[in-house]
Amino acid sequence: MGRVTERRKVLRIRDGAVSARPDTLVAEEPLEIRLNGKPLAITMRTPGDDFALAAGFLVSEGVLASAADLQNIVYCAGATADGSNTYNVVDVRTTPGVVLPDFTLERNVYTSSSCGLCGKASLDAVRTTTRWPIADTPPLRVTPELLAALPDRLRAAQRVFDRTGGLHAAALFDEDGQLLDTREDVGRHNAVDKLIGRALQDDALPLSRTVLMVSGRASFELAQKAVMAGIPVLAAVSAPSSLAVDLAAETGLTLVGFLRGSSMNVYAGEERIVLREPAARG
Repeated sequence: MGRVTERRKVLRIRDGAVSARPDTLVAEEPLEIRLNGKPLAITMRTPGDDFALAAGFLVSEGVLASAADLQNIVYCAGATADGSNTYNVVDVRTTPGVVLPDFTLERNVYTSSSCGLCGKASLDAVRTTTRWPIADTPPLRVTPELLAALPDRLRAAQRVFDRTGGLHAAALFDEDGQLLDTREDVGRHNAVDKLIGRALQDDALPLSRTVLMVSGRASFELAQKAVMAGIPVLAAVSAPSSLAVDLAAETGLTLVGFLRGSSMNVYAGEERIVLREPAARG
């Protein structure tokens, strides 16, 4: 089975001094996800938590909503000449009776969960397929101070990043700012899928009392995954995309970007942010 990291020889140049040495790199390999035996998608990922990754991807696709929907996940024989297992192909079997959404199972391409959608079609698709509309859930409220503490807590939990400097991370926190789970991957969307997939396997969906913190930017795809899992707050250390902001506004997701130190921008769902009352003037 693939490893999380690999070693490669590099030529190191520091202040004119040259040396050859091994370097630790994050591993990247393709993962083919099959649904009930039929190819569905291929994603580039860091090996590890593959079953959670596949399950989380299918939550985002509207296929799975609870552990009861999932019959099993297995590794399949790879595409090698001798038919040996590459551990790069997984087959997800749904429980008999689970109704699949209307998508083309033969779309065997490098894909993301927003593949084939754009603009208004993307917003409508997510809003109409989510099982747990965020606007309908009991309100979760967080302070700017709590949000400001999350990037450092996420960074402290990034074990592989310390060795490679080449991984994205995603973490779930509860409403008191306590770390619930964290995952790393070469793809930021994969890290989120691994979080959501593990929650599904633990029968913990929807994640309606949590905050999702990501180490990069907040794309439409990440906002979609948060909404599909019932997560009410998405925070990122970098910028959101325009479509992510539109989706957040449409669905009631609280979207926070540029979360650095005590500074942040709230792009949607500001009603969940507890702000101090301005001091009264004498």
